[in-house]
Amino acid sequence: MQEELTALYSNNTWHLVPRPSNTNIIGSKWVYHIKYKEDGSIDRYKARLVARGFTQVSGLDYDETFSPVIKPATIRIILSLAVVSCWTIKQLDVKNAFLHGFLKETVYMEQPPGSNDTLIQQIIHKLGCEFSLKDLGALHYFLGIEVKPFASGLFLSQTKYTKDLLSRAHMLESSHQSTPIALKPPNLLDDHNLVNETEFRSIVGALQYLTFTRPDITHAVNKVCQHFHQPTLANLRAIKRILRYLKGTITYGIRFLSQISLTLNGFCDANWAGCPLTRRSTTGYCIFLGSNCVSWSSKKQPTVACSSAKAEYRALAATTAELTWIGYLLCDLGIRLIQPPWLFCDNIRALHMTKNHVFHARTKHIELDYHFIREKVTRGDLVTKYVTSPLQTADVLTKALPKSSFKTF
Repeated sequence: MQEELTALYSNNTWHLVPRPSNTNIIGSKWVYHIKYKEDGSIDRYKARLVARGFTQVSGLDYDETFSPVIKPATIRIILSLAVVSCWTIKQLDVKNAFLHGFLKETVYMEQPPGSNDTLIQQIIHKLGCEFSLKDLGALHYFLGIEVKPFASGLFLSQTKYTKDLLSRAHMLESSHQSTPIALKPPNLLDDHNLVNETEFRSIVGALQYLTFTRPDITHAVNKVCQHFHQPTLANLRAIKRILRYLKGTITYGIRFLSQISLTLNGFCDANWAGCPLTRRSTTGYCIFLGSNCVSWSSKKQPTVACSSAKAEYRALAATTAELTWIGYLLCDLGIRLIQPPWLFCDNIRALHMTKNHVFHARTKHIELDYHFIREKVTRGDLVTKYVTSPLQTADVLTKALPKSSFKTF
């Protein structure tokens, strides 16, 4: 607690002022947390002073809330570049990182329990560094992600996180499933019975974070995420199948390999009208920086597609947007690609629409914002290529696959 108070004082987190009248003054409390190492042993005990923000009124005390969170693809790209460039990777922890933000509103808070006026005055006059860092040595464990170097690169996994999740869901002793999603889920009489929403959302939220290193469960998790409102027993069974799959693949993760050249390649696919309730299609893509998969997604399209070509073209557009963003990120990092990104698709008609203007008269049903792909292809910023369906890597991100096909992923 004293370490936390010292950090708060050294960062000039607040200023002592006379108590104002007719103002909502919020309280505070101490929150205690035990931080564990990757092997499950205790790393350290943490104490955090938090404001009781729930006593504030939206529109009166604040307008909006925002928490800046790094995009997972950014972390994977940085690690991939580090492996390729043979950079030394160090792990640093910014103490009290949240204290370096700024509030637009004026917030009045009671002095924290345990504060001392004399200590406050002493620390206010001390100047520290802009950031106080703790050297954690070589990168090995962060945000529940285990990093293990090997001869050819890095291996990222969430083994401990997965074990904790299985234990929390009482599935550590469950049987193993070979795929995370069933090809044809059985129809049972109690499928529509409702289940506990809080427990359902808690497990699904944990599964979402697990997709950081597990693209193989991304589509299955996306499917169950669509049932946060009034989940049923059928949805709960789908979650348990994912957990049973994780039980047998608990040590799985992603590898970042060293390589000679940096190229950017994307694979995109769409499952046309795959949702039986809305008949919306599902977009799936995965993007490789060299041989390292750095970004992937499985998402239901916002509107119904009138044809498979339209669904595939939307998938092309979504992947192109992600490729463009990654290109800008690499540029900001001072990395120049040796060639334009290649985008692979298994729908010939959608590929023709990216290059052949003759198709324009017959494709007016496709919204104009998707035609930015054609502009990028014309300028040479993007190259679209055909790939056969058996080699379509993104196929696993759009629909359930049989065991034999799923293993090739």
